[in-house]
Amino acid sequence: MPHSVSPEASPVDDTQLSQTSAQPLESAVKEEPPTSPAEDVPMSDAPSLAEPAKTKVNLEDLFDDEDSDGEFSSSVPQVKAEKSPEQEPIKIKASSGFADPEVMRAFYQRLFPFRYLFQWLNHSPSPTNDFMHREFAFTLQNDAYLRYQSFPTSDLLRKQAVQMIPSRFEIGPVYSTNPRERKSLRKASAFRPVSKELVFDIDMTDYDDIRTCCTGASICLSCWTFMTMAIKVVDVALREDFGFKHILWVYSGRRGAHAWVCDKRAREMDDQRRRAVASYLELVKGGAQGGKKVNPKRPLHPHLDRSLNILRSHFQTSILLEQDPWAGSRSAHLLDLLPDQTLRAALAKKWDSAPSRPSSSKWADIDALASSGAMSSLNPTTLREAKQDIVLEYTYPRLDAEVSKKLNHLLKSPFCVHPGTGRVCVPIDTRKVEEFDPLGVPTVTQLLGEIDDWDRENGGEEAGDGSQKKVPDWEKTSMKPYVEFFRLFVAGLLKEERGGVKREREEGDPMEF
Repeated sequence: MPHSVSPEASPVDDTQLSQTSAQPLESAVKEEPPTSPAEDVPMSDAPSLAEPAKTKVNLEDLFDDEDSDGEFSSSVPQVKAEKSPEQEPIKIKASSGFADPEVMRAFYQRLFPFRYLFQWLNHSPSPTNDFMHREFAFTLQNDAYLRYQSFPTSDLLRKQAVQMIPSRFEIGPVYSTNPRERKSLRKASAFRPVSKELVFDIDMTDYDDIRTCCTGASICLSCWTFMTMAIKVVDVALREDFGFKHILWVYSGRRGAHAWVCDKRAREMDDQRRRAVASYLELVKGGAQGGKKVNPKRPLHPHLDRSLNILRSHFQTSILLEQDPWAGSRSAHLLDLLPDQTLRAALAKKWDSAPSRPSSSKWADIDALASSGAMSSLNPTTLREAKQDIVLEYTYPRLDAEVSKKLNHLLKSPFCVHPGTGRVCVPIDTRKVEEFDPLGVPTVTQLLGEIDDWDRENGGEEAGDGSQKKVPDWEKTSMKPYVEFFRLFVAGLLKEERGGVKREREEGDPMEF
């Protein structure tokens, strides 16, 4: 799980790099001083809370679609500089794999939407502390884990990624001061997280005790339905029960999904409130082996009642028909979840005589036997509630709640490449969540090939209509719909933020007299 500490490596900050791993990293993190106004400033010169950026920035200057650098326009106006060697196009061999450093370098140079990532995290067209004081953590090619990175502009984040070629990078909280300057503070308590999106992590391995098609890191379209059900239930709860509007769901690149709740109210929640939201959504508890994992109070909370209505149809098709969870000896667990000993004994006898009986038939047998005269002592309400609990155990979201409970957790950035599959961590459109195919998400090598194909068909950098307008490389690939979805999501968030600032100015401080 992508928490604040990478499972593959121990955390390393920028002052410890030279002591990690057998590979020398000094060259990767060395920052050259600027020799002209056109060059980037060193990371140590990033604006801090005590020294806010004073440059007045116009929206058109920041996000002009006609920017000479296309997709990767600067976050602040700069004098146009000559191309450095790291910005030159890289030729990828046909035999290159997605883990090849040069493939990843080309991905960060040509495809990663740094411009929209900046807008998303900055919450304003002009650079703010929401971006400048944000922690980024890089997992490098030699598995070193570099924490407490921060950047005053998206250009510098991009430059660092192109130089260091991380296998992935994670996003943490906004701190009270620039993370790179934390060691210069007199009091350690002065460096603290102050805001971050409310995040959720759902991993398919938490379903291993109930999915029958795959295990571990493997997934297929049948078990991906567990993610579909989870997204539906959690998304509607966050919107209807908590009033959040800006929720970004992202495919993890292999077997899970992440949610980023980006509303300002969510970002400003303290740990106590985050724990409360996580607890509200948490239901399935217990280990992978045996025992009843769902024990809700009665009458059911309206959230659970609504969730059952969402999940019932999936239970009939995805669970009973596709997963067939109680085939053969696995029916013993179903019997354990039923409340009446007489009913359990009768069902066991029937199923032992028909070992190949499918789960859908076994589920129907419960009601058939329960309504017979021999089961007259069975309480219908008790049985109905037991069946509701079974449906919830096999369909309700299984959250890694610890990820959601603390401000200082880090989570993998959208649009990173999963190092195990090569697939890009693309957004999921909840309006078409049942159409999302994780196995159809493009890989980094596929995308680079699509750029070459587009250039051959369209005469290099010319647009399809013959004009000389530069087409961003992501627009030439199957990543285009995902980036456009992200762009529209960010635009909606920025519109909300601007409206909130305007309302605050008009209303003033209600505590002032």
